[in-house]
Parts: sequence; C-alpha cells; structure tokens
Amino acid sequence: MSRIDEVKNLMSELEVDLQKFYEKGNKAAGTRARKQLQNLKKLAQEIRLEIQDIKNK
Repeated sequence: MSRIDEVKNLMSELEVDLQKFYEKGNKAAGTRARKQLQNLKKLAQEIRLEIQDIKNK
C-alpha cells in the first residue's frame, strides 16, 4: 500500500501547484508541477516494473 500512498502524495502536491499555475499565473508553480509530473512518470514506471516482476513469478 505504500506505493498507493506515494502516488496520492505526488498527486496532491501536483494539484496544488497546477491550481496556482493555471488560476493565478504563478510561473514557479508551473516549474514545480513539471518536476512533479516527471517524478510521477518515474514512479509509474517503477510500479509497472514491480507489477511485471510479481506477475512473472
């Protein structure tokens, strides 16, 4: 369940920065959002590999 928590935490942080960027025009929040999206992408890939390993056992 820790992976689910990791995804939820990243998404909640991302949501805050996306709101700041789109609603208030905060450019720094846009930069943070892009970084968080990249981290989410990496986490998703790690989870995909774990699932594949477990499935193939």
